[in-house]
Amino acid sequence: MKNNIAIIIAGIFLVSCKSTSQTTASVQLPADKNATPETVVLYQNLFKAREKGYMFGHQDALAYGVNWRYEEGRSDIKDVTGDYPAVYGWDLGRIENKEDKDLDGVPFSKQKHFVETVYNRGGVNTFSWHMNNPLTGKDAWNNEPGTVASVLPGGAKHELFKSWLDNAAAYFLTLKGKDGKLVPILFRPYHEFTGNWFWWCKNTTTPEQFKALWKFTVNYFESKGVHNLLYVYNTSDANVQTKADFMEYYPGDEYVDMVSFDIYQGGEEAEKREKFAADTHRLVGIIDEVATEHHKLSSIAETGFEQIPYATWWTETLTNAIGNRKISYVLVWRNHGWNEYVNPPHMHYYAPYKGHKYEADFIKYYKQPETLFQKEVTKFNLYKK
Repeated sequence: MKNNIAIIIAGIFLVSCKSTSQTTASVQLPADKNATPETVVLYQNLFKAREKGYMFGHQDALAYGVNWRYEEGRSDIKDVTGDYPAVYGWDLGRIENKEDKDLDGVPFSKQKHFVETVYNRGGVNTFSWHMNNPLTGKDAWNNEPGTVASVLPGGAKHELFKSWLDNAAAYFLTLKGKDGKLVPILFRPYHEFTGNWFWWCKNTTTPEQFKALWKFTVNYFESKGVHNLLYVYNTSDANVQTKADFMEYYPGDEYVDMVSFDIYQGGEEAEKREKFAADTHRLVGIIDEVATEHHKLSSIAETGFEQIPYATWWTETLTNAIGNRKISYVLVWRNHGWNEYVNPPHMHYYAPYKGHKYEADFIKYYKQPETLFQKEVTKFNLYKK
C-alpha cells in the first residue's frame, strides 16, 4: 500500500512538473519588460508556432523581384506558389542620414506601407540595419578598428550615434497597423558580427565592447519609448565552430529574444554542397541547444544560394540541413534581378520566380508540412491571445 501511495504521489508530482513547465513555456516574456501587448503576444505565439513548423521568409519580398518593382500585391513567392512568405525582411540602412530610400533603393515611405501590410495580414516583419560607419562616414563594410569604441559613452562619435538611433526610433514609432497599434518587429542589429566585413565585427571589436554596444542600443530604444521590438542575436557561419564561439559575444538573456545565424552556399560543386549542408546542420544544432537552455526562439536569419542553380536545393539540401530542429523561420535573401554593380554583371536572386528552371522543387518545398507560409500563419493569429 505504501508503495502504491508513493507511486501515486510520484505520478502527481510528474504531472504537476509537466504542467508547470508547459505553463512557464507559454508565458515567456520579451527582453523589453515594457513591450507592447502585441509584441508580447507575438513572442509567446512564436513559441507555439514553431511546434507546427518553421516559417519561410524573403528579403524585400513585396518591394521588387526579378524583372519587376513596386507592383502592389506582387511577390515572386506568390507568383510561384499562389501564397506569400510568412516572414518579410527589411533593412534600415540610410535611416541614420534621414535619406528617403534605404540602402537597396526602397523608399522608406513604401517600406512603411509594406511593413504595415504584412502586419495587417498576420505576417511577421524583421529588420536588419546596415548602418554606415559613424567614425569614417563610409558604409557599413568599412570595418575601421576603433569604430565601436567611438560610439560608446565617452567616445568621439557617441552623440552622433545617438542621433542615428533617434532616427531609427522615430521610424519604428511610425509603423502602425490598421488597428492603430505599433507593428511588432524582429530587430536584428549588428548582424554577422563573427565575420570580418562590418565595422561591428569581432576582428575589430572585443566581446566587452560588443556587449556594451548591444546593451546601450536596447536601453536607448526603450528610453525613447520604442517597445515594439524583439531583439535577435545573430552570427554568421564564419568563426563559429562551437557553442562557446556562438556565445562569446552574447549580451545576456535580459537583452535577447531570439538567437540566429546567417549562412550562404557558395557553389554547386559536391564539396560546396556538402560543406553548406554540414555547416548549416551543425549551426542549427547549436542554436537549438542555446535556445532550449536560455528559453529563447531561434532562426536562420539569412540564407540562400544565388540563382538556385540545381534542381533539389530546397527539398534536399536545405530541408536535410535543418532536419527536425524546431526553429522559428528561415529567410532567403532578396531577388534584386540584374546586378550591374558587380564584375561580371549577373542576375542576383535567392528565391525562385515564375518561370525559373527549378521552380517545381520550390513548389514541393512549399507543400511540405513543416514549411509555413502566409496562408497558414494568418490562421495562427500571431498578434492575438
